[in-house]
Amino acid sequence: SELYSNDFPLVDITVIADDEIMKHRRMAVLELLQKHIRQRDLADLLEQLVTLLLEGYTTQEQLVSVINYMLQTGESHNPAALLNTLALRVPQHEETLMTIAEKLRLEGEQRGIQKGIQLGEQRGIQLGEQKGRKEEAIKIARTMLANGLDRTTVMKMTGLSEDELAQIRH
Repeated sequence: SELYSNDFPLVDITVIADDEIMKHRRMAVLELLQKHIRQRDLADLLEQLVTLLLEGYTTQEQLVSVINYMLQTGESHNPAALLNTLALRVPQHEETLMTIAEKLRLEGEQRGIQKGIQLGEQRGIQLGEQKGRKEEAIKIARTMLANGLDRTTVMKMTGLSEDELAQIRH
């Protein structure tokens, strides 16, 4: 009952020195990431992360959660390289880290495929519209020529070139 009726202690992790955080064993990785999650590139924490992970306090489940938190909330210029470096330097977690890296690669590949499909569809629509406009201009030009309009006027009104107009007669 005392637990629920009293105020919870609040700790401002941002005022604790990194060296002090490094001594917090099981909580150190999480505290360090929470303190620095908004910095420009989490790769700057690489040495500290390697040191903490090599100490062996982090379970596989915790590692997966921490890496997901890093990838979703933090910034990294090259997340795959960060994971690969961690995997090389922390052999006991290599398999887990490489699995996450592979998953990231596959997700990126999937996004690339989807983007390619979208761009292809857009380009196809544009080409279809252009072709339709060109066919309509040719049809109009054919009618104009059949009604005796001169070639210069037909070219001005339809936007067709002289070569395109020449093909209509054939």
